[in-house]
Amino acid sequence: MRSTVHLRNLESCGNASIIENALSKLKNISEVVVDFKNETVAFNFHTKHDFEHAKHVLEMLGYPIRGAENKLKM
Repeated sequence: MRSTVHLRNLESCGNASIIENALSKLKNISEVVVDFKNETVAFNFHTKHDFEHAKHVLEMLGYPIRGAENKLKM
């Protein structure tokens, strides 16, 4: 399956590289594409658990999916 989600706190190409590198290392996550202009990340995943794991990693990096609680204090 493939999903595209909108992220918070995505401000530059540098942020995009961090996200691409982190998600690409996850098992069952592939073809990660970050679009910092539209503040989105798209990726392939196998199961809902894989998607939730990717979502958790994004939160831990400081880029929660829009609609989720923003724990990054600016």
